[in-house]
Amino acid sequence: MYLDVQATSPVDPRVIDVMNQMHFCVEETNKKFLWIFRRTFFSVYVFEWETKVAKLVNADPKEIVFTSGATESNNLAIKGAAYFPRRKEKKHLITVQTEHKCVLDSCRQLEMDGYTVTYLPVQSNGILDLNLLASKITENTLLVSVMHINNEVSVGTHLYLIVCWDTRDNTQNKQKIGVIQPIKEIGQICREKGVYFHCDAAQSLGKVPIDVNELNVDLMSFSGHKIYGPKGIGALFVRRRPRVQLRPIISGGGQERGMRSGTLPAPLVVGFGKACELARLCVQEDHAHVSKLSAKLLQGIQERLVEATLNGDKIQRYPGNLNISFAFVEGESLLMGSHLFYAFTGLKNVCVSSGSACTSASLEPSYVLRAIGVSDDLAHTSIRFGIGRFTTEEEIDYTIAETVKHVTRLREMSPLFDLWKEGLLNKIQWTQH
Repeated sequence: MYLDVQATSPVDPRVIDVMNQMHFCVEETNKKFLWIFRRTFFSVYVFEWETKVAKLVNADPKEIVFTSGATESNNLAIKGAAYFPRRKEKKHLITVQTEHKCVLDSCRQLEMDGYTVTYLPVQSNGILDLNLLASKITENTLLVSVMHINNEVSVGTHLYLIVCWDTRDNTQNKQKIGVIQPIKEIGQICREKGVYFHCDAAQSLGKVPIDVNELNVDLMSFSGHKIYGPKGIGALFVRRRPRVQLRPIISGGGQERGMRSGTLPAPLVVGFGKACELARLCVQEDHAHVSKLSAKLLQGIQERLVEATLNGDKIQRYPGNLNISFAFVEGESLLMGSHLFYAFTGLKNVCVSSGSACTSASLEPSYVLRAIGVSDDLAHTSIRFGIGRFTTEEEIDYTIAETVKHVTRLREMSPLFDLWKEGLLNKIQWTQH
């Protein structure tokens, strides 16, 4: 069973149906029409689904630039803004220590090219201190990049706990309960100081409502495969008023309004558009479903296991992501299914992860957990559970039972756990070598 939705989500069958129809349309179009008509067909058909992507975030379709995914979108936003010829006098950027690796690596590449980057720390709950951000912006600052919802601990820089969408006229009901919106304040700070604001929304698109105008963002990155769409497609919102100009990082035929060259993969665009359409229609239902199962999973684990700690803020978070540390258990041991000489099955029937899909191959503890003050020892014990649209209660029940069983077995092999139970662990004076 699949509980790793933050890494990638299963493709919704309704998305597959539309993509298959597009494949058949392409085949028939190639047979029946001349090149000029085929080109017109693609332009009109793709624009229809481009509009659906834009509608999900209240943008103009002309502000949507299709890419291969959020990694490329983040690279284009950061490097494209920095390398644009008219801005060479502004060589300072600001980001956060808990950003996705592609954002951090893009900033490090700019540092090698002579730019200065400020990496802001976060508070113990993972939330950015807005006063600290404002104090770090200077007259040389070009861009601020802040992630919307963190992919490891799902701390959000704004959260809609309940939101209603009126599907009759496709407008958002203005009743919002429990709304916390620091991201809007970040955008306002940047707007007042004349600084571009980029937001990586790969983990939030389709999970919480997004209005790019209300949030004051200039650039926002999206991913198709995080919202039950296909892999290999994403988008970047690029504001037109006031206009944001980017230097393309891929040279070629000048597609996507000159910002991203290369022929569009029409079936992927259609699939992404359909996923966005479904997300807009299902956001309230999905949120209620995910919240219910998330609460059940967390309660079921913590009632049966001591020292099972939820990482990140307890309230200002997306409920579909539970990052839990199991003290005295190595997270990789729980996933890999072996421990010393004992036959141990592990969570072999449950697909979860020990961190970001882009960094979990590393043996280093999560830099995100480190940044929010989690010790290295405890960070090594963390497991990320991702709950999504197609997760069932039966799967949650099975996951609770398997997690409790295997964590308990691993702890039985841990001398540290025995010392902790006897109250001796804190009395030991460890020596360093």
